[in-house]
Amino acid sequence: MGSGFFSSWTFWALLSAAFAALTAIFAKIGISGINSDFATLLRTVVVLISLALILYATGQYQSLGSISGRSYLFLILSGLATGASWICYFRALQLGQASLVAPVDKLSVVLVAVLGVTLLGERLDWRQWAGISLISAGVILLAYRR
Repeated sequence: MGSGFFSSWTFWALLSAAFAALTAIFAKIGISGINSDFATLLRTVVVLISLALILYATGQYQSLGSISGRSYLFLILSGLATGASWICYFRALQLGQASLVAPVDKLSVVLVAVLGVTLLGERLDWRQWAGISLISAGVILLAYRR
């Protein structure tokens, strides 16, 4: 990829946010009258097929032997966490409003920041912590019921 905005992490993160928003809306509509776990299975199959086609079309497959055991372990753990997250997310969407479920789901942003600092040794300055605090406050305001 070249340099500039379209090859920056910011561009891809904004695109991810846009697709995540569509995911919530499409999923909320799609799970009407269907078991949420089965809906998660269907979504997973679509993701698997789509990604396989993208890898095939772009020639990005790599030899399984070129991947370290450590990478395998953490990718498997990540996959298990993704599956658990999707199951919980679809169940929450089935039970609640998408406009409330999706923002509460984004509490993951706060958790990633805390875990990134504690487990990965990342550093955040006061502005970044202020942003994390505002996200936390927003989640609390959305989730709190009288």
